[in-house]
Amino acid sequence: MELGIIGLPNSSKTTIFNALTRGEAPTSSGSSGKLEFNTAVVDVPDVRVDRLSDMFKPRKTVYAKVTYTDIAGLDQGMAKKGFSGELRNRIARMDAFVHVVRAFADESVPHPLTGINPQRDLSILDEEMVLVDLLAIQTRIERIGESLRRAKKGSEEQIALEIEEALMTRLSDHLETGAPLRDMDLSEDELHSIRSFTFLTLKPVLVLLNTGDDVVPPETLVSYDHRHTVVMAVQGKLEMEIAQLDPDEAAVFMEEFGITEQALDRMIRASYDLVGLQSFFTVGEDEVRAWTVRKGATAVEAAGAIHTDLARGFIRAEVVTYDDLMTTGSMAEARKAGKARLEGKEYLVQDGDILHVRFAL
Repeated sequence: MELGIIGLPNSSKTTIFNALTRGEAPTSSGSSGKLEFNTAVVDVPDVRVDRLSDMFKPRKTVYAKVTYTDIAGLDQGMAKKGFSGELRNRIARMDAFVHVVRAFADESVPHPLTGINPQRDLSILDEEMVLVDLLAIQTRIERIGESLRRAKKGSEEQIALEIEEALMTRLSDHLETGAPLRDMDLSEDELHSIRSFTFLTLKPVLVLLNTGDDVVPPETLVSYDHRHTVVMAVQGKLEMEIAQLDPDEAAVFMEEFGITEQALDRMIRASYDLVGLQSFFTVGEDEVRAWTVRKGATAVEAAGAIHTDLARGFIRAEVVTYDDLMTTGSMAEARKAGKARLEGKEYLVQDGDILHVRFAL
């Protein structure tokens, strides 16, 4: 899973990137206007992995992963100017966006617009994304029209083109209202048919308000009610400073300030959940590992996430829930208590399931 960190110039998105990734990408008080990317892979914090590791004492512990890419070069007016091929390709492949919005004043970091106004800044990039999708859809509608003029009347081609034209017109009408595509009621077939267009406003969004040194409830800063969207507020600079300390120093620092959990840890988990992902676990003396699958994945899909051979030769999956394992204290006791069950290929994996796949080569 890859999330693109976006925001207006001087929105502090690189500060957020550093906090998330424990990185040291340079931050500056000005925008170069260049197309630049910083990318890092981070662990998804999960206390369940910690407890499983304590229980099994494995040689190796592996957490689920999230990739974050800090994307520079986005600004007001970018849609009309047109995206470069590199930017379009890079931003289109993101599974979701982290939209960083500045909600703090700092004379040493001038805002490119007049004053601090989170609602305005949030709307600016939203409007740009809507326009990018709208232009792409209008271009597609024009091409469909050209193809319809050449299509044989009553042919399968004509019928397919007319169905697509009707869908594209619906999308266009919706975007004309200024709302993102993720607010629409679209069927699975419709979503599948437009997947190749990688529309930007169809992607989930985590709106992250950087409040500087202040603790401010996000609802007092912006009004933002859209589907597949989460709004959070963080103290970006503080989070970055904590992230760059070694674990012992960070623990002391957090205790002094009464911080029980880094906001950025919550944000990573929110990113993971927002994209519709879940974790299942494999456990043993060699390794405790969190694996990532989509919500609604079957047992055979989960087996394939571990290794394609497991999916190919899948027989059954032994399943124990995380809660049952914690209650019984061991896999052996879970089996004795009847908490372990055998499931077939179509079993829908649940978040926190512990799987042992039986397979034949």
